[in-house]
Amino acid sequence: MPNPHQYGKTTGQETRKKMETASTGPSWLVPDVSPAGDDVSDVARVNETHRTKAKLSIGLVLLHQFTLAAFAGLVDVLRLAADHGGRSRQIDVHWRVMSMDGLPRQSSAGMTLNVDSALPADPSCFDYIAMCGGNDYPNTYLPPPLRDWLQLASAKRVRMLGICTGTFTLAQAGLVGSRTVCVHWNVLDAFRTRFSQTKAVVDHLFVDEGDLITCAGSTAAIDLGLYLVTRHCGQAKAQQVVRHMMLQGIRPAKLPQAHFYADLSHITDVRVRQAAHFIEQRIDNPPTLDAIARYVNVGRRQLERAFHDALGVSPMSFLRSMRLDYGRWQLRHDTRSITDIALECGFSDGAHFSRDFRARYGVSPREFRQRSAKKP
Repeated sequence: MPNPHQYGKTTGQETRKKMETASTGPSWLVPDVSPAGDDVSDVARVNETHRTKAKLSIGLVLLHQFTLAAFAGLVDVLRLAADHGGRSRQIDVHWRVMSMDGLPRQSSAGMTLNVDSALPADPSCFDYIAMCGGNDYPNTYLPPPLRDWLQLASAKRVRMLGICTGTFTLAQAGLVGSRTVCVHWNVLDAFRTRFSQTKAVVDHLFVDEGDLITCAGSTAAIDLGLYLVTRHCGQAKAQQVVRHMMLQGIRPAKLPQAHFYADLSHITDVRVRQAAHFIEQRIDNPPTLDAIARYVNVGRRQLERAFHDALGVSPMSFLRSMRLDYGRWQLRHDTRSITDIALECGFSDGAHFSRDFRARYGVSPREFRQRSAKKP
């Protein structure tokens, strides 16, 4: 059943309960509502003074079960770019954290965050609207007021940001259409199932389609934030943020998302890289060669030549190796039975998995697990 709480459709009793929960939540997540000291008042005055003069203004809309890492990473980039010395005054950059009804929102980690306000009547006070989603993406309920507000923002030429699964909401509001979006690899199939007319990719950290920018979430939200700071505030401001956050540098948008069971960073051929990501998403139900070729939009022989040139193996050999590599990773990190792991890796049973595993690694899955457990 759809969960209306994602967007704030609550009864009076539920509203009071949410406010009580927020007031007793972790103090470091809930803003102090007691009389502010001079320093806090000064910051508030500076923020209001510079709001209309900021070079970049973003309204962040929290959805139910939003992911903390993506939201906090993006906000910290904005905060560090807005001022000097980490003082957090909203001088060069302005942001506001909102929910549909102005009530607190619970993150996917179970922590509750107060917001600055409900949605303003005129969304054009922002350069960008960032929809911050998370674990509640299966929810198909989109209340008309939020849909209408997003469509009004789009009509007023406010650019949209899809953060993590916030892209699901933008697509449901009719603001994506047939354009290309970037989603987290873990929700790729779910997005394609619901929005088949939209091209969703995972071989980017974020995708800029002009008035629509979508990112995979997690640490990719930091990269998106740096991209926006560079565009509106300059390279020096972006580097200021990089130094404060102790980052290794600014990652490009087209950098493929990191996956836990396959290192695809060495693949330079775009067709092979796309095919590899397609295969990776379907390890539990291995695709045929024809299906892979159709996805990449090339012929079978052309795809086979591309794989041989790039990796020295056929597409199906690559698929088999990836399934076994994933099985090895599972044996190290998962306590489930070998049969369960075999099924997740696309094998029909444990016997077939064990046979191929021994042929590749020289030991049975059981022996490999035992040896791995003995290592410190």
